[in-house]
Amino acid sequence: GAGGLDRYTDSDLNPDIFFSHPARGHWVLASALVCALGMPGTAWAQDNKPSKRPTKPTASAPKKTVPRASLIDGQAETRLLAIYQLIGQGQQRQALTDAENLVRDHPNFQLAQLVLGDLLAARARPLRQVGAVPGAHVAGIVGTTDTLSVLREESRQRLQAQHARPPANTIPAQFLALSPRQRHAIAVDASRSRLYLFENSAQGMRLVADYYASVGKLGIDKYVEGDQRTPLGVYFITSRLDPATLRDFYGAGALPLNYPNPLDQSRGKTGSGIWLHGTPPEQFARAPLATDGCVAIANPDLERLLRTVERSTPVVIAQQLRWVAPDSVQTERQQFDAVLNAWRAAKSQGDLASLQRFYAPDFKSASEQPLAQWLTTLTPPPDQRGRSIEIKDKSYLRWTDSQDTMVVTFGEIPEGARTGTTRRQYWTRKGTQWQIFYEGVTG
Repeated sequence: GAGGLDRYTDSDLNPDIFFSHPARGHWVLASALVCALGMPGTAWAQDNKPSKRPTKPTASAPKKTVPRASLIDGQAETRLLAIYQLIGQGQQRQALTDAENLVRDHPNFQLAQLVLGDLLAARARPLRQVGAVPGAHVAGIVGTTDTLSVLREESRQRLQAQHARPPANTIPAQFLALSPRQRHAIAVDASRSRLYLFENSAQGMRLVADYYASVGKLGIDKYVEGDQRTPLGVYFITSRLDPATLRDFYGAGALPLNYPNPLDQSRGKTGSGIWLHGTPPEQFARAPLATDGCVAIANPDLERLLRTVERSTPVVIAQQLRWVAPDSVQTERQQFDAVLNAWRAAKSQGDLASLQRFYAPDFKSASEQPLAQWLTTLTPPPDQRGRSIEIKDKSYLRWTDSQDTMVVTFGEIPEGARTGTTRRQYWTRKGTQWQIFYEGVTG
């Protein structure tokens, strides 16, 4: 083929490259491979996770930083994918130049280093897959086989996400409605190793960015503390951690999530400290399965999130996202509107018997009050009964697995009042009836 390329195959979305060119400086190839695979003590060779307790840097252990010029979200991956495209088009020389530039700008991008090594090696002999290097060039490198395997999987995941883009103007099915106060939302597709960032406006939700992401070493569906799995469900960002108070391991910073949420707790799930966080300075990205349960993305990508999202931003983590047209969830949204309005009417009237029918027998409140006591806090005093309650800024997030759950957040303002409270409820559907199994005030 043109430029010395014999064949490029993406039938399994894995860049299998065949080249035939004169040899060129194997010491350059070896150097690229050492950077890509990691020597003893590097992040690839030693991926044990330190304690999450925030610690301030000391004079003896200064905080490492990523060069500011490189912190442009998504740019490095875009350049890598463009290199793959050049390879597929037979433009080997331009691909090599662009790979050298990418590695120069992001020397900690192990996958880019590996692609550069492949492009250099391909000038001497055909290559059958990413990282197909002779043993002599990788002698002494720790964990070569395992590291090559995860780099190939990272490559495959990035390419799959590029080839299987969400259909235009679609959203994840979990987002039935977002409050205008929730200006952004995040969804994670573990099967694609992908994090999606949405902007919410009067025109609806719009996908504004998506990034490669790593999840737990043992996959997803976290159940117990220390199982090295990433939880599945609907979560909310609870705070923002300053990178100056964290170990270098977490990179540009961290956004903690409210795991275990009330649904998790009702199922007996344990553990804590699930964050969205960055990567160590030595690593641009981590393996697809690499964390102790958190979701990790490249530091430039995390910095975009840190600059953009707010506390209480919803985060959906799914094994696989289902993308739907926004209009397709309108019927479900209207049906649940009717349920919530019936709850509002019963609460306004102070009708305890009617109100109790909206609550599950195993209901738990944020204040841990029994249901009977909780209901008395919901009903207005006799002289105020019958006053309408306005519900505004509604958010409906639906989670469906072995049961159907609706996470509902809204503002509640009594008639004649200027301010109110923000309430969050967790509803479960039993047959055709929705019931609340958890309720609390968030603001």
